[in-house]
Amino acid sequence: MATAGAGPAIVLLHGFPHTWRLWSEIIGPLSTHHRVIAPDLRGFGASTRAPDGYDAGTLADDITGILDTLAEPTAAVVAIDAGTPVAVLLALRHPDRVRRLVVMEALLGSLPGAEDLLAAGPPWWFGFHAVPGLAEKVLIGHEAQYIDWFLTAGIRGQGVPPDIHAAFIDAYTGPDALRCAFSYYRALPTTARQLDDAVTVGRLTTPTLAIGAHPVGTALERQLRPITDNLTGHVIPDCGHIIPLDRPRELLRLVTPFLAADQPIPSRDQPPPP
Repeated sequence: MATAGAGPAIVLLHGFPHTWRLWSEIIGPLSTHHRVIAPDLRGFGASTRAPDGYDAGTLADDITGILDTLAEPTAAVVAIDAGTPVAVLLALRHPDRVRRLVVMEALLGSLPGAEDLLAAGPPWWFGFHAVPGLAEKVLIGHEAQYIDWFLTAGIRGQGVPPDIHAAFIDAYTGPDALRCAFSYYRALPTTARQLDDAVTVGRLTTPTLAIGAHPVGTALERQLRPITDNLTGHVIPDCGHIIPLDRPRELLRLVTPFLAADQPIPSRDQPPPP
């Protein structure tokens, strides 16, 4: 986990196949006015190779645990890919802990709005990763080539900085590292049920910014629109899936003013200012 800066907390949640290093060009600028917290999600990077708990609900509990450990009662949360369902469920279940929410390039289970994107079915790797034990056996010895495919597609072939590239490859090398990564996909049915249950009993009240690129585009915004009280949507043109590496300056241009309006939530024992 990386931390930097001081001020209202921001938690950055990566996806697959990333680690906290995904945010390398984002942490510095955000840390000028915030305490930035960028963990490796469960099973990724330097985090514990847990045997289970890869559903969004358990992962959201991981994040509240990090905030508690760091004595941060609230945070803004910025998430992409596999981190997005975690962030949304965290905000739905614990609206008192999440001041602002930025989510990118992901889909939220079976919530309506993504039918056009999924007309031909989910991406091929979802099924491949979901079969217990299969992808680990097939990919051993070829992890670098496999991860490179996602990185190349995700930033439109522009190349990942060598140090970040090496960190990603190392994080996904070996059978246990692969098992953890693919456990996210194997837990997707549980995550979908958790999201369905959460939106049945409540709405997303946290001010939310949904950012799309290629291939998700506006699908995430369309899923969020019916369940969110305060939603802004934006699509970055000519940008690949891995936005923080492909277009970090454009991402900062969108996120910085949105987070600048961030005000800590008053505690229940302290009334808001007049």
